[in-house]
Amino acid sequence: MNGEMMLKQAAAIVGNRRETYGEPSASMTAIAKRWSITLGQPITPSQVALCLIDLKLARLAHDPGHLDSMIDVAGYAAVLKEVSR
Repeated sequence: MNGEMMLKQAAAIVGNRRETYGEPSASMTAIAKRWSITLGQPITPSQVALCLIDLKLARLAHDPGHLDSMIDVAGYAAVLKEVSR
């Protein structure tokens, strides 16, 4: 799989998740509210997306060739763009 194909797959996954779970901004906002309670400090939707990217990067550090994690990083980067508007 080349880079362009990977990005197309990431876009398809983000679109599928939008159909399944609703708009990313609503989902990241709901997660941010929950994490704010858990962590005892305000968390923003952008921080949620950044933390999810970081999770995938940590997994890639363990296995740099793990394609699903690479695709997820691209997808969460697209979500970050949406929630950072």
